[in-house]
Amino acid sequence: EVQLVESGGGLVQAGGSLRLSCAASGFTFDDFAIGWFRQAPGKLREAVSCIASSYGYTYYADSVKGRVTISSDNAKNTVYLQMDSLKPEDTAVYYCAADLSRTCSPILYDYWGQGTQVTVSS
Repeated sequence: EVQLVESGGGLVQAGGSLRLSCAASGFTFDDFAIGWFRQAPGKLREAVSCIASSYGYTYYADSVKGRVTISSDNAKNTVYLQMDSLKPEDTAVYYCAADLSRTCSPILYDYWGQGTQVTVSS
């Protein structure tokens, strides 16, 4: 059974930082791309960042470039999303997801976690 569990969300002030974690199990971690996506109320789900370290693939959305770093600890089957200089518009539920494709489109991802809330106050 594929399982993805997010953690690390919370309430922070603008300019603050959070590190999100995605713990994966039930599949061969190294074969998959892992993505972080977010969805705010009333808005479409959008990509934030994706990684497939075994294939040298990373992606960052323009809206977060320079403020976000994605990393993978393959020994722990865990992907991290370090977020700095957070803005109110970063407020959303953040999901991690896994797929065999090396893309960062939410349409193409098959396996999803339950999400973790990130709220950035002004």
